Amino acid sequence: MISRTRKKIPVRSHVHLTTQDLTKGYEAGPVVDGISLKVSAGQRLGVIGENGRGKTTLLRLLADDLVPDQGTVTRHGSLSLVQQEMPFHEGETVGDLLSEALRESREALSELDGAAEPFDGERYEKALAHAEDMEAWDAERRADIALKALDADHPRQVRLSELSVGQRYRVRLACLLAERADVLLLDEPTNHLDADALAFLTERLKHHHGVVVLVSHDRTLLDDVCTQLLDLDPSPDGEVHLHGGGYRAFKEAKRAERQRWEQRFAQEEAEHGELAEKVERARSRLQDGWRPPKGAFKHKRGTRAANKMRTVARRLDELDDQRVDAPPPPLRFTPPELEASGDLLHATPLAVPGRLSLAEPISLSAGEKLVVVGPNGAGKSTLLNVLAGRITPAHGTVHHAGRVALLAQESVFEDEDATARRLCPRVAELGLLTGQDLDRPVGRLSTGQRRRLELAVLLSGSPHVLLLDEPTNHLSIALVDELTEALHRTRAAVAVATHDRQMRTDFRSWRTVTLNSPSRSNESSVASEQGPLPSTGRCAR
Repeated sequence: MISRTRKKIPVRSHVHLTTQDLTKGYEAGPVVDGISLKVSAGQRLGVIGENGRGKTTLLRLLADDLVPDQGTVTRHGSLSLVQQEMPFHEGETVGDLLSEALRESREALSELDGAAEPFDGERYEKALAHAEDMEAWDAERRADIALKALDADHPRQVRLSELSVGQRYRVRLACLLAERADVLLLDEPTNHLDADALAFLTERLKHHHGVVVLVSHDRTLLDDVCTQLLDLDPSPDGEVHLHGGGYRAFKEAKRAERQRWEQRFAQEEAEHGELAEKVERARSRLQDGWRPPKGAFKHKRGTRAANKMRTVARRLDELDDQRVDAPPPPLRFTPPELEASGDLLHATPLAVPGRLSLAEPISLSAGEKLVVVGPNGAGKSTLLNVLAGRITPAHGTVHHAGRVALLAQESVFEDEDATARRLCPRVAELGLLTGQDLDRPVGRLSTGQRRRLELAVLLSGSPHVLLLDEPTNHLSIALVDELTEALHRTRAAVAVATHDRQMRTDFRSWRTVTLNSPSRSNESSVASEQGPLPSTGRCAR
């Protein structure tokens, strides 16, 4: 959620965010471990790493939303945080969110008016400086621009409960941008944005006057916006590292680093084994009572074995002190072979009033691939739900000739206390969760780990038709790359709705269905379009 109060921190000449030995752990161990960094005004830091590496935890520590186990965070400048999951209060409206976002600017202007009538020179000077620093006069205009650009300009009286998950998210993001805080902390901000909204967000972040710390799976956004990347995945020296040059350069550097790490570990393992064997041989000779032949230099020959053993043992100790840890085996997504043949799905022209109007029929056979595109509100999620049989259209029919599975944008597990292994016994073999996460209650998994589990549940049912609604949401970049490759190869029929620019580029050879937005007069009726649909939380045995 966006922080409910815009944190008031004394304005300094140079806005920055600094951490020293920042550490936070949970029952399974530390997820943020000894991070020290400084991000100054004009810098835009991208935070990347596998799901469960502590990206969200780090943002919450920076925002003072979590207390660290050790270490410090120093913040200079006002700060706002937007999280992946955004709860709301019963009865809260769009206007309520907007009023909260503009509250400090309005108060600053009110204070300035109060100092002017009657005029109080000292008070007026302070109020003017504060209003200018906030650009308070421009706040209403900034909010209007952001709401329109993010397709979130709903009537102010509309309740948030009447909007979809994506619509609520965009309203809150627009409010965040209108606040114009010095330090922006954003956790997966692109999850519910279409192409136009992504372009707007990109430009706003590139020209932000202060600090940006950004967690994102959007490879294009990382390349376009970030001046540095903070990698939370394991490294040979056990430290986190900053990288420049954008995501593509980072990916190649990371691949080369991993190769060097594996080579060094293998060499050190071989040398360690050889030295250990030499020490053991020398020790064995001494224990067997070995003595050199009689004759000259008897004493020197008698101590040779012991000296050699001590020398080799010293070298072994030195090597142990300098050895790198074994590279942890990375999670490797191993999708099942989905067998399919023939015609699998056919839909006539479809209509759901106010939500979807599909003028052409859709047919999918085994191995056929389809991308569904269109702006927010065009009905992409509605179409996938109709094709999956979760929504009955007012006009048109859908025929299935095989098992159909839908990965919705947001999923809900009915039993938050159940473990991943219990909900989906095949999750381990799919390479989607680490061993320590298999027996952790679903409610204690990160958002990304829950998304991985939902993908495992989906694939374990051996579907013939895969319907994927924004499949990159909450997933790590590495898994997105692996999922992209798997979707290219599968024999199942696939339909994907995505705003991810890199994924759309990767699927540019696929057949495309383009949807246009229905009338905005019906916009409040799309509450379930991107909202969570309940998951059974079970996978096929």
